[in-house]
Amino acid sequence: SNTAILHQIRRDQVTDTCRANSVSSRKRRVLTPNDLKHLVVDEDHEMIYCYVPKVACTNWKRVMMVLTGRGKYSDPMEIPANEAHVSSNLKTLNQYSIPEINHRLKNYMKFLFVREPFERLVSAYRNKFTQKYNTSFHKRYGTKIVRRQRKNATQEALRKGDDVKFEEFVAYLIDPHTQREEPFNEHWQTVYSLCHPCHIHYDLIGKYETLEEDSNYILQLAGVGNYLKFPTYAKSTRTTDEMTTEFFQNISSLHQMQLYEVYKLDFLMFNYSVPSYLKLE
Repeated sequence: SNTAILHQIRRDQVTDTCRANSVSSRKRRVLTPNDLKHLVVDEDHEMIYCYVPKVACTNWKRVMMVLTGRGKYSDPMEIPANEAHVSSNLKTLNQYSIPEINHRLKNYMKFLFVREPFERLVSAYRNKFTQKYNTSFHKRYGTKIVRRQRKNATQEALRKGDDVKFEEFVAYLIDPHTQREEPFNEHWQTVYSLCHPCHIHYDLIGKYETLEEDSNYILQLAGVGNYLKFPTYAKSTRTTDEMTTEFFQNISSLHQMQLYEVYKLDFLMFNYSVPSYLKLE
């Protein structure tokens, strides 16, 4: 079918990018269990889903809970969002022994969902730094960003970290010190680093831009499409391309270029063109 061809093209794109960038992408040959903590396993339908935050992962986790719940849940949208993120509700690949991991990687249907990298980044920023309720993020990252990026920060800003500007967030991401200090948080980590597509051969690569079609195609292939549909939801608060363009207005061309370098493999691997709003020299 056309859909099957489309997914083949997407797979080939990943393979070609991995090959072309093999120096940077093959540095670590062996995946550790820690590398597999984003891979959710569904034993009953022999599926593995690598979740990427800010790419419909709440709804996909809900769907996985319906699939693995053995009748405990029937409607994904009845599962509260916070419950979908409780790690004990889903089994991840790092909880298995090495032979079990290898068996599942070889035999199960593996898929992930991707999104335009800068749109995903703006979505993460809006969710984690502009919502007053995300105090744990403000404390954990906001205070650090303010301390490092803001000259003459007030005591309150240093204590609360709840008013991080997008420019400061970008400066933090491109600062070499940040990556040396600790891995990126999963909400802004590259898909390439979360799901290891150069080491794990994904059968299906869904896109946020075609979320419903791709999701329902995967459920169809899993043999559950007749009773389980991917939830559609209101797009009112969604981060859009126009919104992303606006956020990048105040980012200097040097910082834009450096940020593009950080996410470059995601752009190339998943076939996203360089955004037209970038002032790349």
